[in-house]
Amino acid sequence: MSETRDWLTEGLPHIWLPYTQMKTSPAPLTVVSAQGVRIRLADGRGLIDGISSWWTACHGYGHPHIRAAVEAQLADLPHVMFAGLVHEPALRLASRLSALLPGDLERVFFTESGSVAVEVALKMAIQYWRNKGQPEKQRIAYFRHAYHGDTFATMALCDPDEGMHALFSGSMPDQIMAELPSDETMRRAFDLLLETHAERLAAVIIEPLVQGAGGMKMHDAATLAFISEACRRHEVLLIADEIMTGFGRSGQMFACQEAGVVPDIICLSKALTGGTLPLAATVARRHVFEAFLADDPTAALMHGPTYMANALACAAANASLDLFEREPRREQVAMIEAQLRAELGPCRELSGVADVRVKGAIGAVELTGAVDLDDLRRRFAELGVWVRPFGNVVYLMPPFVISAGDLATLTSAVHQVLGERAQRL
Repeated sequence: MSETRDWLTEGLPHIWLPYTQMKTSPAPLTVVSAQGVRIRLADGRGLIDGISSWWTACHGYGHPHIRAAVEAQLADLPHVMFAGLVHEPALRLASRLSALLPGDLERVFFTESGSVAVEVALKMAIQYWRNKGQPEKQRIAYFRHAYHGDTFATMALCDPDEGMHALFSGSMPDQIMAELPSDETMRRAFDLLLETHAERLAAVIIEPLVQGAGGMKMHDAATLAFISEACRRHEVLLIADEIMTGFGRSGQMFACQEAGVVPDIICLSKALTGGTLPLAATVARRHVFEAFLADDPTAALMHGPTYMANALACAAANASLDLFEREPRREQVAMIEAQLRAELGPCRELSGVADVRVKGAIGAVELTGAVDLDDLRRRFAELGVWVRPFGNVVYLMPPFVISAGDLATLTSAVHQVLGERAQRL
């Protein structure tokens, strides 16, 4: 314990935490290990992880197959630059992703984070039209409640009313926000928007079926299919941001498959390595890639992250895909979905609850009124669960391997904490 105190007391004054007011927020919990669905704290407590470490740890922590793959790769090649050089883990992974993804999504560009994967998709879309002789098509359309990342280009594609990005309004590129076309009136409006801006519009970007950090807003497959068809009719590329929904979280391996949609570009990250190492991928269809093939070197995609296609991360991702092949992940997601519907449903009866939404292994309870996030997070930890609400949403996105008993502990904690809040309203 003395050693823990040493590195804790010496280190805490030097870190800057994300999305945190460092002056007023409570001290972070100190983690010493994690295994399965449990996070072990330095004080000996264990927390059931209800959000898969920001939606990454789909197989839980410390899966022996992923660990063995990373250890074996470390012995041979931890990393080498991916410019003029390639290696087996990356090529195997690119081939496997191409086989899993719908249609002819077959050219994989690796990066290290979801935000950068989206940035690369934007570059691809804009340069695609430039290479085809239409350089005026430079703008991007996105949807209300969208979240696509924290870098400047991706912040410009997030709902402008989101608190985390409102500070930067006026300093980002001016893009086009649309409403999700969820009914006939909205569909006509969206079609008119594309018609009006088609000559300048490079792409539409969407989080298929579930808009994540913008509030866990959900839409149906018919809405996604309509957006895809409208993009095709108006000659606008469609970018699917499946950083959150990809790899089984929505029920299908990729959310766009539920609507029978093949986007022109898809962005992947988070669960790609099973929550083990940073890795992301931007995957393009054949016609997008072919627009970059020319004798002119300036037609090439000019982007190259230092750690792209990191061999350790690619080995972890290959091992994660092995688990999707060998273990019943889709069946587990279906069981989680049914249990979330049954056990979060009663929250609708609580004061201060506006809505309860479930899709795949995602359950969200939307609240009304002022929300004391620090207090909610503290109470969840006291009940032995790691649940981190944001905005006005309390959500669960557990590892797919969670047991029914542990999931019941999570849903019971949500009902209890929100019940306590209801009594104070």
